[in-house]
Amino acid sequence: MAASLYLTLYTWNLRTGVLDALAANTGLEFVSWVLRPGKWAADKATRLWDDYFHLVDVQQDNRRLAEAVDKLSLDLAALREEAAEAVRLRKLLDYAPPLSWTVQGARVIAHRLGPAGALDTVLIDKGGLDGVDVNVPVATPGGVAGRVLRAAMQASTVLLVTDPNSKIPVVSRDHRTTGILSGQGAGEELEVRYVPLNAPLDVGETLVTSGLAGIFPKGLPVAVVSGIERSDISLFLTVRATPLVDYNSLEEVLLFTRAPGSEPGQDPESLPLVPPQDNATIPAPVPAKPAPAAANATAAPAKPKPAAGAQAPKPAPKPASAKPQDRPAPGN
Repeated sequence: MAASLYLTLYTWNLRTGVLDALAANTGLEFVSWVLRPGKWAADKATRLWDDYFHLVDVQQDNRRLAEAVDKLSLDLAALREEAAEAVRLRKLLDYAPPLSWTVQGARVIAHRLGPAGALDTVLIDKGGLDGVDVNVPVATPGGVAGRVLRAAMQASTVLLVTDPNSKIPVVSRDHRTTGILSGQGAGEELEVRYVPLNAPLDVGETLVTSGLAGIFPKGLPVAVVSGIERSDISLFLTVRATPLVDYNSLEEVLLFTRAPGSEPGQDPESLPLVPPQDNATIPAPVPAKPAPAAANATAAPAKPKPAAGAQAPKPAPKPASAKPQDRPAPGN
């Protein structure tokens, strides 16, 4: 029975080929079902391996790019700083000093350093070897910074305008009202002292150096009037002023020195006013000497000489004075 069935199927398969095709397809499906998971696993493993190497390369690229960005950021910051410094130095170079004065630049290297730390001071990199001496004016293109307090060989201490020990004669630019600008400490407004009650002065008016003390050149801007108050118990106005220079951000300054041959006594703008003395006497004018007589002036007539052998005339006798007894008595 089984043999006859086998022979029948075999004969039928030889004629039709159905069983061969079914076996072939079934085997292929079975092989594909077996190989497909392995192929998927192999693809995943290969992709993960490739991604790993790519990630390593990307990480290295990211590290290199980050280092390049940091370097470029530092270069950009340095270029910006150099550009800002170039602008400041260009302003210093373009500054035209007043007549009979010369300027030289200096860098600020410290604030409130050394024994003068209690004062509102800065330290600059110029000293006696550069011609810097005590009371040399210090300013910026924007306004007055202060004056040299101490001068060493290669460094100097500058007393700023805001220090209470700083006193600068100033004059208002518009109304020409004079006063003494005094510092009130770091971060505080300035005070203008000895301004009369009836003096013309406006808020917002610029105060410039008057040149009367013989230290600062005349006409340098110092501060702007920020407030004016009148008092019933004082003969002077209470004037507050805001400095024109930010003293906390000073980096470069200008040092003013007099030109060779120009002394304070020779500059009429820098001479201090000397009040007259109470008991001063005005000297009497010196009389002019008489002019010499002209060469062709007429000479006085000479006395005639007596002729030869003639006697000189005798002088006339003087009249006799009355004797005491000859004078009339009083009352007669």
